[in-house]
Amino acid sequence: MKYEDKVGDALKQQRFQMLQDIAEELSGEISFPTTFDLTIRLRDTLSNPDWTGDQVAELLKVEPLISSRLLGLVNSAAYNTTGSEITDIKTALVRLGINIVRNTALSIAIQQMRRAKSLHVFKDLSQQLWDHSIRTASTAYVLSKHYGTYNPDEAMLAGMIHDIGAFYLLYRASQYEELIARPDTVKHLIFRWHEGIGSLLLETLGVPEEIIIAIREHDVPRPNKIIIKTLSDIIYVANILAGSEFELGFIDYNVNEQKLYEVIREYDGMTEEVDQYENELRTIFS
Repeated sequence: MKYEDKVGDALKQQRFQMLQDIAEELSGEISFPTTFDLTIRLRDTLSNPDWTGDQVAELLKVEPLISSRLLGLVNSAAYNTTGSEITDIKTALVRLGINIVRNTALSIAIQQMRRAKSLHVFKDLSQQLWDHSIRTASTAYVLSKHYGTYNPDEAMLAGMIHDIGAFYLLYRASQYEELIARPDTVKHLIFRWHEGIGSLLLETLGVPEEIIIAIREHDVPRPNKIIIKTLSDIIYVANILAGSEFELGFIDYNVNEQKLYEVIREYDGMTEEVDQYENELRTIFS
């Protein structure tokens, strides 16, 4: 069936209907894609104040993909400086820490979701968002190493999931036949609402508040010169350096391009190091 392009009030109503559906979903039990099952089980396990590392390790063992990615991560040059290979998931859990395990599971869930058959119609945008996420994660890692304000590993994984709201909105848009026929409408919807939706999703999944704030603010213009002090600063700068301009044409607030260039001039001196770490990340999450 061919749809006529909607404009004005009709287009706004179409977007509003999807957002209304999502709002109702977020106010109750969210219908996550099945790729988020492990993340939800992790949330439920960690909500028990008496949770143990053994419980989490057992949970991870039944998910071969997650386990293999965690072992790849813990044996990467960034984590394993001794060269002694780690082969069991419990040791990996102890070495990485629960926040890194949870965010790795989220990153893999996003990667699996973007490969879902229903998202094939948005494959170009999905790939663009994934490439941007990898680059943001790599940049966040390097920035944290150089400015020493936050754990580089956790900053990296915060960068990996900073656009989780965009991927979720893509997943939901794929369930609306009219939106499938209008990719520009979907782009507007995503880049206007992905930060707020993403922060709500992460709250539901029990992600620490500091990461939620960073995700919620990663596209919000800053009035003054950026001096990196917090995770929010790291993700904001990393997002710009990783090429956030591809989404700026779809957001509703005015963007001061001069300030973006100032951020790039101030912090874009580590390209070679970021490239190297990006290659490593792509290997881990391939």
